[in-house]
Amino acid sequence: MTTVDTPVSAAGERSPVKGWLAVLAVTLGIFALMTSELLPVGLLTPVGSALDVSEGTAGLMVTVPGLVAAFTAPLVTVATGHIDRRVVLAVLIGMVGAANLASAFATDFAVVLGARFLIGVSVGGFWSIAGGIALRLVPQEHVPRATAVIFGGVETASVLGVPTGTFIGDLGGWRTAFAAVGGLGLVSLACMVFLMPAVPAERTIALADLPKVFKGNAGVRGGIALTFLVITGHFLAYTFLRPILQHDGVGDGMISALLLTFGVAGICGNFIAGALVAKRLRQLVVVISLTLALAMVLLALIGDSAVTAGAVLILWGLGYGAVPVSFQTWILRVAPAADEAASSLYVSAFNLSIALGALLGGLAVDGMATTSVLWIGAALALLALPVVGGARRTAAGSAG
Repeated sequence: MTTVDTPVSAAGERSPVKGWLAVLAVTLGIFALMTSELLPVGLLTPVGSALDVSEGTAGLMVTVPGLVAAFTAPLVTVATGHIDRRVVLAVLIGMVGAANLASAFATDFAVVLGARFLIGVSVGGFWSIAGGIALRLVPQEHVPRATAVIFGGVETASVLGVPTGTFIGDLGGWRTAFAAVGGLGLVSLACMVFLMPAVPAERTIALADLPKVFKGNAGVRGGIALTFLVITGHFLAYTFLRPILQHDGVGDGMISALLLTFGVAGICGNFIAGALVAKRLRQLVVVISLTLALAMVLLALIGDSAVTAGAVLILWGLGYGAVPVSFQTWILRVAPAADEAASSLYVSAFNLSIALGALLGGLAVDGMATTSVLWIGAALALLALPVVGGARRTAAGSAG
């Protein structure tokens, strides 16, 4: 999500068709990356059973890449500051393909975690660089739409990648699902090599910029706090959605369909938020927090059948689908003069929250009850409300 390269004058002279093909290649890469990061959500039970680990321990497959991505988001961007961006992105997406294939053939959980570490490196670096790459690929007048398409890869992976991977896993086994995503990564690599032009590095953020923008901008601090609370709460519960549904008596054959329902609702939530975010950002964030909390509570109370669980997941999907565009807009709006550093902090916070949510959820599932994660996740989502209130007083002119 970090804009790491400045636009060059030649960008306006490039063929729009070639530029858009490159944008689509990057979008496919982000889709493969984010699907890889979240794929275990729908496969915790079969992976844990096959490799003889508990569901809580299996949740480390989500924790590890999220934690690694949180730290590598700025580090990879800085470390590769002088390397052609096409080369960097190609190496990172190639690593995703290889890591998923390694997971598909793993006979020990430690091997899977090693592969998930590589996924985290790729997610952090690729996401940070790719967010601003549209500036270098298409004419200036196409940049907003191209950037939206690239971010659409993140959203689509978040809401559709998991149910699709779960469906493949239900049909052919969890190894088949990992192999399929590995193949997708290699296809993305080929598209990157053949469709993307050379993108020489020009400028990158410095590590010293990160603490400066965090300490000096109350709106950024508010946005990071919101990200931490809402995303941690969401993934604390969502990571263990499959065992939650199984605990409620939903059959395995219905789980992929329910996750797909969540995904479709998420796409709708993304479009709804996109229409409202320009003028109703603060109110939208409040609605997101309330919607996620309500959905988790309802699933804990009444999600004892496929019908009621499906209805609740529609509500949950609508709320979460609105998160990426809303929170990213918040960060960019409160720090227009430091968008690179602020966005890098946001990428780190987002992925760290994924990792922390999965980790805390695993501890709760193993130490308490499976449905306990729903109550904890709802509480964290509600804690975001006073943060929005505080931001209204300190940064309303920028973020509200």
